[in-house]
Amino acid sequence: MAIMGEVWTNIGSAVASLVFIYTIFERFFPYQLRENFEPLVQRFINLFYPYIQIKFFEYSGERFERNDDYATIQNYLSKDSSSRANKLRANTSKGSKSIVLSMDDHEEITDEFKGVKVWWQSKKHHTDSRSFSYFPKTEESRFYILKFHVRDRQIITNRYLDHIRKEGKKMEVKNRERKLYSNNPSQNWSGYNQTKWSHVTFEHPATFDTLAMENEKKEEIKNDLTKFSNSQDYYKRIGKAWKRGYLLHGPPGTEKSTMVAAMANFLDYDVYDLELTTTSGKSIIVIEDIDCSLDLTGQRKQKKEEEEDDEDEISPIEKQMKKEKGENTGSKVTLSGLLNFIDGLWSACGGERIIVFTTNFIDKLDPALIRKGRMDKHIEMSYCGFEAFKVLAMNYLYAEEEGELFQEIKRLLEVEKIKMTPANVGENLLMKTEHEAKETCLKRLIVALKEEKEEAKKRLRKRRRRKKKRRILRGRGEMIRGKRKKTYELHIQCLWGLSTF
Repeated sequence: MAIMGEVWTNIGSAVASLVFIYTIFERFFPYQLRENFEPLVQRFINLFYPYIQIKFFEYSGERFERNDDYATIQNYLSKDSSSRANKLRANTSKGSKSIVLSMDDHEEITDEFKGVKVWWQSKKHHTDSRSFSYFPKTEESRFYILKFHVRDRQIITNRYLDHIRKEGKKMEVKNRERKLYSNNPSQNWSGYNQTKWSHVTFEHPATFDTLAMENEKKEEIKNDLTKFSNSQDYYKRIGKAWKRGYLLHGPPGTEKSTMVAAMANFLDYDVYDLELTTTSGKSIIVIEDIDCSLDLTGQRKQKKEEEEDDEDEISPIEKQMKKEKGENTGSKVTLSGLLNFIDGLWSACGGERIIVFTTNFIDKLDPALIRKGRMDKHIEMSYCGFEAFKVLAMNYLYAEEEGELFQEIKRLLEVEKIKMTPANVGENLLMKTEHEAKETCLKRLIVALKEEKEEAKKRLRKRRRRKKKRRILRGRGEMIRGKRKKTYELHIQCLWGLSTF
């Protein structure tokens, strides 16, 4: 023990001597001499201290603009700081949906990448400057120090720093407050504080867990979205714009808009309602009801008989949608302009984007608009099946038991093949009073399904009567045309006889 105490005493004396010598050297020796001498001292220290340090300052440049790398590192370290650092600092920035916790000043945490251990330190430096400045933070500068072993120089500078940027950007997207954008009229694009877009905070609660759809189909869509969002290098390698098109089609009430919200929440993307040129990356561009909101169908005309057949088969809601489509013919967006945005020159501008079209009548759309390569994935939002019903029953009633009511609903949906949209099913499951029983809601749905079955039978009988009536009228028309033809031939023969006489 005495020997160890003597050793530590000697070491303390040596350190004190070195500090004293360095203080005398810094104070009394000329700056030019110190400037040439300090590299030699640093080289000598490196022989015994095999670590490299990189500093990332919060503000840089002549105007002391905030360094993007500093913010990226702060976002990257926030995932570990809250669980590993002893002192934390809460950062509340504009556009953030939650408080971001980061290391407080003079804290240190470790990180590991590909088996390499590194150290991150958060530092703050005070200056004695008293000069007037428009940037008060220059007197208190913060910076991060990255420390690693000299043998790991290549992997840190070539791979780890890129890893930090990518992960930091992901954390920034995850923490930001997402927006729902919509176009402003063109007359509002000029003047003070006027833009092409207005926005609100996107707070739609829909997720794939609450979406009324078969689990297998939901997993397929989620896997497709995940693959797209992680394919930046792939799209760059093959020379294609980093975008993907989805066409959601199905009758009204099949949760097409809810699907868009679930996709946005799944990917943490912003949503743009009908954008054509100025969207940012990580966004979903939506054109809802494209068949009736835009005149992009090539003005194809159908035969009157086909329209009558459709009217017999569709519901009153779908009839109203067709009526609105016929009235709305004043769209200023052209088909060629939209196609140019989807896969023309504009498509390569900006980061990753998802383009979603929704339509109630897919047959009305121009084939050039929905072909593969433009609308890469077609998703049919169909009527409610039993698997989708169970999701809705859990969402609305927290009901998951397989009782007699469930079996009856399963029979009506799968055996009787009754068609009812998820929106209509949800309306029947919705509790009308605070203390309404689950069984009451399920029984109300059963009654509604049976009523829908009777209505479908009536529509079928009506359709058959109309077809029969058309066949009779068509036969009468042929008889009349035949009689007219014979009368016409007789007239010709008489006129020919008179001319020869």
